Amino acid sequence: MGHRPVAAGYDAVSSTDDSASFGQDAMLSGHGERAAGQHPQIPGLSTVAGQTGAPIGKQGAAPAVPRQRPRPDKATRKRLRKRVHVAGVAIDPMTESEVVDHVIAALKRGEGGHIVTPNVDISRIVARDPEARRLVEGADLAVADGMPLVWAAKLLGTPLPGRITGADLIWSLSEAAAFYRHPVYLLGGPPGVATQAARNLTGRYPGLIVAGVDAPTFGFEDVPESYARVRDDVIATGPRLVFVGLGFPKQDRLIAALRDDLPGTWFVGCGSAIAFAAGTVQRAPGWAQHSGLEWVFRLLREPGRLARRYLVDDLPYALRLLTVSLFRGLFS
Repeated sequence: MGHRPVAAGYDAVSSTDDSASFGQDAMLSGHGERAAGQHPQIPGLSTVAGQTGAPIGKQGAAPAVPRQRPRPDKATRKRLRKRVHVAGVAIDPMTESEVVDHVIAALKRGEGGHIVTPNVDISRIVARDPEARRLVEGADLAVADGMPLVWAAKLLGTPLPGRITGADLIWSLSEAAAFYRHPVYLLGGPPGVATQAARNLTGRYPGLIVAGVDAPTFGFEDVPESYARVRDDVIATGPRLVFVGLGFPKQDRLIAALRDDLPGTWFVGCGSAIAFAAGTVQRAPGWAQHSGLEWVFRLLREPGRLARRYLVDDLPYALRLLTVSLFRGLFS
């Protein structure tokens, strides 16, 4: 699948309780229940009985406005001061392993959060949509998923350590979640895709607890009953880490609505990462990813879906971004 394990330093934040040996089978559950026996959604994988969060009553769609959070602590304020501003978005200059360490340390303190991975397409949307900008600004971590943003930051004289994609984080964060027994939830993709991704993740990390998977129908967010069902199912399982692959800004609107209900959970808006983890969509070769040509690979594989986005919308925006960043870097 192209994943290269991250040498994450999450051992540095481990404790005696967290360092126990975990040799049980993967624990998975479907739609708010965990019971011993075969997993109802993923045949062939066993489940382990355990407690879940209590289901809540059905609710309608909440406004997609990021919740007000308490004043950040000293370490967080220091990190925020180091943010790199590129394409109108504040990016955290972190490596992938630093992101994993940050999330695990926060989970140990009982604190949740939201990771957003801006790329050229998200930056373009944010530039013209105030609601989308609020969603990105309300995230706890923002990391660059797009080489043009990395290049632009370098041209501005404020370099980033590198590109961090949702497709990479789904593996590195799941590895850490397996070590610490933090249940994860996969939400997104066509029917069966999240289930296959769960199989692949638990196959790679046998200690991983998958609290549930879901593939909402297209337009579910516009039907109050469907939206409430999706939301309630996530809450009922009580995951500590949720990968939401519904595309920006839909996935981040849902995350904003869920954060008050699951304040100790981390959410990752991960786009196509669930499909990549499932193997139903092939990632570009490593050389294409690192050279900024992954978009060409994807365009050739899905021209009908991606041609307008990449060629008409994103490519001109990326060229303008790099040109402006070059001149600003030269004359600032």
